[in-house]
Amino acid sequence: MIITSLRQSSSDEIEKSGKKKPFGKQLRRSFVISTSLAIATNLGLAVAAPPGFKRIPTQFIAAIADPEASSGSSANEWGLWTVDPGPRGVFLRDYKKDIQSRNNKAPVGWQFDPSDWWLEEHGLIMEAPSFPLEKGRYLVTGGRLVTTVLEIGEGGKWSLEKGKLFDVTHLPCRSARYTPQAGVGSGSPLTANEKDFPVKPGAEMPRVDGCDKVDYAVLFVIGKEA
Repeated sequence: MIITSLRQSSSDEIEKSGKKKPFGKQLRRSFVISTSLAIATNLGLAVAAPPGFKRIPTQFIAAIADPEASSGSSANEWGLWTVDPGPRGVFLRDYKKDIQSRNNKAPVGWQFDPSDWWLEEHGLIMEAPSFPLEKGRYLVTGGRLVTTVLEIGEGGKWSLEKGKLFDVTHLPCRSARYTPQAGVGSGSPLTANEKDFPVKPGAEMPRVDGCDKVDYAVLFVIGKEA
């Protein structure tokens, strides 16, 4: 999922040339993920942490709400990745080999649920975040202009001290949750179209035949109230 938008031009050139360099691509992808994550995180680090907050290694919130809202009551449906799920994911093209043939367990150990699964913007199948997001106060940013405090309260209530949900959404990161449609049951990573990826920053995630889809915003968490 996370922070891979800068790598696209060089990898596209390799794909067009027809030359396959899997190790080189993997190394370059890892380098650019790390570099661009550092850039985005530093945009948040440039802002002083509020009193009573401590910095943490970047975590990732999956949020669902009106992007123009600054508060709401949907946080019971929000989840948290404590580590970047993108590098731990499996490309759609490798689903049969790396998940289906392994009793639905990814190579790094997370369990795939065929009735409820996640994709990111490059066509990587991801582990699900942990639900629900715990109550508390989080320092969040979208890696752009706004870094602010997100408060998660009782009953799924949430509020931002400054800005709107859109302002703290990292637009290059796209994520969606897919569930097989009732009475159909045929929707799976096998029915996804790999040509729909990568997804442009800010665009909706692609639909998958036989599945319902819910798009989630991705927020960086760079601090928590101590």
